[in-house]
Amino acid sequence: MDMHTVVLGTSGTTAQDVIAVARGAARIELSQEALAAVAASRAFIDDLAAKPDPVYGVSTGFGALAVRHISPELRAQLQRNIVRSHAAGMGPRVEREVVRALMFLRLKTLASGRTGVRPLVVETMAALLNAGITPVVHEYGSLGCSGDLAPLSHCALTLLGEGDAEGPDGVVRPAGELLAAHGIAPVELREKEGLALLNGTDGMLGMLVMACADLARLFTSADITAALSLEALLGTDSVLAPELHAIRPHPGQATAAANMLKVLAGSGFTGHHQDDAPRVQDAYSIRCAPQVAGAGRDTLDHARLVADRELAAAVDNPVVLPDGRVESNGNFHGAPVAYVLDFLAVAAADLGSIAERRTDRLLDKNRSHGLPAFLAGDPGVDSGLMIAQYTQAALVSELKRLAAPASVDSIPSSAMQEDHVSMGWSAARKLRTAVDNLTRVLAVELYAATRAVELRDGLTPAPATRAVLAAVRAAGIGGPGADRFLAPDLEAAYAFVRDGKLVEAAESVTGHLA
Repeated sequence: MDMHTVVLGTSGTTAQDVIAVARGAARIELSQEALAAVAASRAFIDDLAAKPDPVYGVSTGFGALAVRHISPELRAQLQRNIVRSHAAGMGPRVEREVVRALMFLRLKTLASGRTGVRPLVVETMAALLNAGITPVVHEYGSLGCSGDLAPLSHCALTLLGEGDAEGPDGVVRPAGELLAAHGIAPVELREKEGLALLNGTDGMLGMLVMACADLARLFTSADITAALSLEALLGTDSVLAPELHAIRPHPGQATAAANMLKVLAGSGFTGHHQDDAPRVQDAYSIRCAPQVAGAGRDTLDHARLVADRELAAAVDNPVVLPDGRVESNGNFHGAPVAYVLDFLAVAAADLGSIAERRTDRLLDKNRSHGLPAFLAGDPGVDSGLMIAQYTQAALVSELKRLAAPASVDSIPSSAMQEDHVSMGWSAARKLRTAVDNLTRVLAVELYAATRAVELRDGLTPAPATRAVLAAVRAAGIGGPGADRFLAPDLEAAYAFVRDGKLVEAAESVTGHLA
């Protein structure tokens, strides 16, 4: 097996595999164990379908219409109809990586042998992913209960050869044409299969997994930018001492402080504020950086725990139990995932907020301890980074709005059958925006802090800082001087943080940063 192949068994998947499929070119293989389990559970469904007793999802309608018993000759139509009618999304297209994650996670549950679909359905969905065919999924249509219905329905529609999808060349075409071009036969759904394709938390879970990976990098990036700002402001690193963090034993806080200490090792800047008597200690945005970033890290650890549990789950309704019983349940409810999606948005907003305060301090000549106003080349003639901070403040303001939880809302649906929903998809969508905004906020702090360090004469920055400065300049991000068109520099700084180049540059000196 090569490194670009993900093998799906019956026991779930990992965050690494989700990202490999969603963002990379990983191919999917179904284990023989999974195919055998799928076939075994299908046999139970076939037995139930042959009996006169109504079974939800097999021989009845759905949701509030579950009271109707469906005769055998109408069941294929029933399954096809649920897919068509539920593919009712509206608004902009959802990103390709989100759709691939959603499809892969639904495939993960189908491969568990708990849903009752035929092996053909599982194999066809894997073939779609391997062919690079991405269904067109829209922004609006999920209430997070029963799972991500409309997004999953648009994916299921592609399995039927209907609707629109994007090919590996990025061109959107009718799904039937794309399937034919790749030698994939459309699926004719049978009992339970339409329902099994729609009932899950896969969209919100996929976005959670990717957000966790992105935020892990951003927490490390924030430790680096905080260290650079501390250095540029001639702050003290004594507050980062391990013994201080040991007496308040939050693990994330200790990790953040340790990262900052590594970045600042060997700095000729730190501690100089003791030379000018009025400043006894640094402002909160400097002194409490590990506490804020650390709380975010601990939140991230909790979110990963929830994600890992969900990655091991088989979410469907009804489910086929090992003894052959087919039971209705509420496992599709998105509350566990929705809560941590919202929690992460709070952490992202606070991390962005404290970073903006450090940037503002760097630009204010009354609080920056000798730096020129707005880090301008010729203050008054030049405005320096005045409006870069405006942009950062606007991003932080939006981060705060995005931190308002989606999961506290619920709009009843399906004639009050689904009378309490999670809104987890909405929580995930706003978290994606929050992650991007936070990346931009940290990019502005990086831009300001590196300029500030370079404006300090007569002192030698830490070796890690020098490595970051060299990498920033090599990336085409400009340094001090007269005013110039700032947007390209800020966009380049954003890409530098987003792509992990900041962490890479610091780690070239410090070694691994947690």
